[in-house]
Amino acid sequence: MNKVTAIVVAAGEGQRFGAPKQFAPLRKKPVLEWCLRSFDTHVQVAEIVLVLMSDIEKEEYIRRFPKISAVVTGGEHRQDSVIAGFNQIDPQKTGFVLIHDGVRPLVDHALLSRVIAATKENGAAVPVIAIEDTVKAVEGDKVLRTVDREQLRRVQTPQGFSYSILKAALDQAREDNYYSTDEAVLIERIGQEIVIVEGDPRNIKITTPDDIRIAEMYLED
Repeated sequence: MNKVTAIVVAAGEGQRFGAPKQFAPLRKKPVLEWCLRSFDTHVQVAEIVLVLMSDIEKEEYIRRFPKISAVVTGGEHRQDSVIAGFNQIDPQKTGFVLIHDGVRPLVDHALLSRVIAATKENGAAVPVIAIEDTVKAVEGDKVLRTVDREQLRRVQTPQGFSYSILKAALDQAREDNYYSTDEAVLIERIGQEIVIVEGDPRNIKITTPDDIRIAEMYLED
């Protein structure tokens, strides 16, 4: 049961972006397709569950990306979308699950391999980036204190979990009616240790049109 299944969550409406950013063009190809290609061509990823606003184009995605086993419709919240994808997984076959933002188009094989290896060894792993700037805790327009940045990290996706750990966390969150935008928080709530792996500065999340231009510059390197 060492099979790795990736859930790619791309069901957002992109309100801040002005349109669904997962379909914004990046080098003449939708943002979503860049990350799908990376998962689809990684030797350790056995299958992909794609979560969209609608499954109207499911046959087209399945045809173009052979590892996509299911395309499902997301829910009101990100967590609902993750659950919709998770419910498509066969627990008799999948031992490990990766959850990735469909608006992080530049995820590469090296990062996927690091997360998969750490997840298989520890049960839960997230990629992180160090914070280089000085960080202040504030209240209103006043600085309260300087925060030790050595203990702070920016978290990326994909986040990796064993199937059983993720199921326990999702079940507990449902029982508590607790919602989070980050699956690792749900894992923390059930007392499971999470290890960190080196993230990738290029693995940016598309949030504004400026991020598209940044991603284009990375692709030119």
